[in-house]
Amino acid sequence: MAISAADRIRKTSVASIHVHYVAKAERKGRTRAEVDEVIRWLTGYSQDQLEALLADGTTFEAFFAEAPTMNPNRFLITGMICGYRVEEIEDPFMREIRHLDKLVDEVSKGKAMEKVLRQP
Repeated sequence: MAISAADRIRKTSVASIHVHYVAKAERKGRTRAEVDEVIRWLTGYSQDQLEALLADGTTFEAFFAEAPTMNPNRFLITGMICGYRVEEIEDPFMREIRHLDKLVDEVSKGKAMEKVLRQP
C-alpha cells in the first residue's frame, strides 16, 4: 500500500522542515525570528514551547494537534502555494500545513509582517 503525501508529512518532524523555512527566509534577507513569529502566530505556541518541540523531533501531526490556540485569522490566508489554492484545500491537516507554508513564503517574499500576520 502506497503512503500518501499527507501521511508522510504527518510523520515528518517539524524541525526537519523548520531548517528549510529558515534557510528560505534568510536567503531573502529575512530572519529565523520572523519565521518563528509566524509559527507562533499561527499555532499559539510560545518561543520556549516551539524550541522544545523542535528539539524533541515533534511530528507535524502532533504539532498541529497539540497547538495551544490555532489563530482564527488563519482563514484569511488565501492564494496559491505549491500549486494549490489554500482556501480550497479540503483536508484540514493539509490546509494547516499550507497555511504555514504560505506564511513562510510571504515572509520570504518581503511582505510586511503586519500583512503576513493579517493585522488590521
